[in-house]
Amino acid sequence: MALMPKKTTYRTSQRDRIKGVATRGNHVSFGEYGLQALEECWLKGIQIEAARVAINRFIKKYGKVWIRVFPDKPISKKPPETRQGKGKGNVEFWASVIKPGKILFELEGVNLTTAKEAFRRASAKLPIRVRLITRHY
Repeated sequence: MALMPKKTTYRTSQRDRIKGVATRGNHVSFGEYGLQALEECWLKGIQIEAARVAINRFIKKYGKVWIRVFPDKPISKKPPETRQGKGKGNVEFWASVIKPGKILFELEGVNLTTAKEAFRRASAKLPIRVRLITRHY
């Protein structure tokens, strides 16, 4: 199941640069533990889904998982060996813009060692360095 928006007004967007740190979505809001990004990147929908599956398989039916990112940026690409011009290429994949400090996933209802191992398995599916943080009450 590929994650992508249901409806889009404009199917192509400019790439833009990723600058600065996350000012929104940088605190654990829903669960007890969070997986925080330490680098910037475009996180593909399939990478988010792979990390989600890795977490859910490890925690089984215990606990609850929140996904705090959604791939809403269309990344287009022109086919290989194509001449320039003739418009912008087709959408290749959907990505989420990740800045350092952004919370990617949150967990609740499991102990710390289970959360550590679940997030360790999820981090193997992600292209950036991440860390586990806990909620501050």
